[in-house]
Amino acid sequence: MGKLSDVQLRNWIKAGKPVAVADGDGLTFTLSAKGTAAWTLRYRTTGKRKELTLGRYPDISLTKAREIAAAKRVEVQQGIDPAAEKRKAEHAAANAWTFRKLAEDYFEKVADRLAENTIYGRKQQLRDYVYHKIGGIPAADVSPAEIVAIVEAASVKSLHVARLVLIAIKEVFAHGIARHVVEQDPCAHIKAKAIIGGTKTQRERVMLTDSEIGELLKALPNLSRPNALMVRILLATGARIGELAQAEWKNVNFEAAEWTIPPEHSKNKKAFVVPLPALVVGWFAELQAMAFGSRYVLPIRCRKNGNEADTPMEPVTLNAALNGLATTLGDKCRRFTPHDLRSTCRSHLGMLGVDVLIAERCLNHSLGGLVAVYDKHDYLTERRQALELWAAKLATIEAGAAFNVVPLKRA
Repeated sequence: MGKLSDVQLRNWIKAGKPVAVADGDGLTFTLSAKGTAAWTLRYRTTGKRKELTLGRYPDISLTKAREIAAAKRVEVQQGIDPAAEKRKAEHAAANAWTFRKLAEDYFEKVADRLAENTIYGRKQQLRDYVYHKIGGIPAADVSPAEIVAIVEAASVKSLHVARLVLIAIKEVFAHGIARHVVEQDPCAHIKAKAIIGGTKTQRERVMLTDSEIGELLKALPNLSRPNALMVRILLATGARIGELAQAEWKNVNFEAAEWTIPPEHSKNKKAFVVPLPALVVGWFAELQAMAFGSRYVLPIRCRKNGNEADTPMEPVTLNAALNGLATTLGDKCRRFTPHDLRSTCRSHLGMLGVDVLIAERCLNHSLGGLVAVYDKHDYLTERRQALELWAAKLATIEAGAAFNVVPLKRA
């Protein structure tokens, strides 16, 4: 038996004075000036005095401390230095491939082959739903049950988001397998439909009618002005929401009435010039006045308070705004997503008589086949004419007047 008792330990802690008292055979109870009670083991190895912290009291009881100290003394007798082994274990843990570290390596390796919007989305999904739960855990120690719990939690927000979260996690672990960082993939037998139900068939894109567009435009004052302008620009240009959310002022040429989407923001990794009708130029000018000196067309809202770094707003901000707008619109307009504004633009260009090739180029779609191989013309003039015609129709719809502009003749 040692020299100490639990009554003594509690009295010393209650007194609050620093102490360092031996229990015997190197086991020592210490109490710091700040009131931290802990166990240490003092021993000698290779002729040198060493000390090993065993843990805090009362987390480790007097009885347990004696058991641990006895086990460590056996290691010393076998030529093992417990303190050195502890340092090695801590160093190994610090340099281990945690899930976050593996994810960062994944993003570094795929930067040149995935669209920036895809990378941006996956980083956001991991940041919002994954890192705070398993980010600091060694990737090899993540269990299937933990992943299932993460996906279930994400499904409360959205079933679609939950599927995207699972895809992001699977991509990281597939990278880990290929890199031989992990030997087994905890996602191997996890299916989204088993966690959140069957996957729905591909949602059909919505083409808003003239009447629905009119109701939408009348309801836009219910949104914040930046969100309302986003809707207008997306509808008038057919641009992707990610392209607009990450747009920078250096790529908006007011004099030439052009917005250039740089390769890093374009889905096909090629720069693309969007001709801007006068109406749209005015909307960009209004956004610039609200940008608080940001380099981004749509900076995060709280930048005006000077409390945030200069970063662009996230596309999900508009998704949330449109969900709220749907309640206001009721049965006057079908539910739609930001991407449905793109499909609406494309459909109406066709109805206005815009040639298929020009309409497809307005949306920066790849033309495919021999056209993509041989036709290198950008059709900027033709695209400008098409978008100006579409903007004129939008203005007429908003004014509640009949649209009498003669449609473009098909080539």
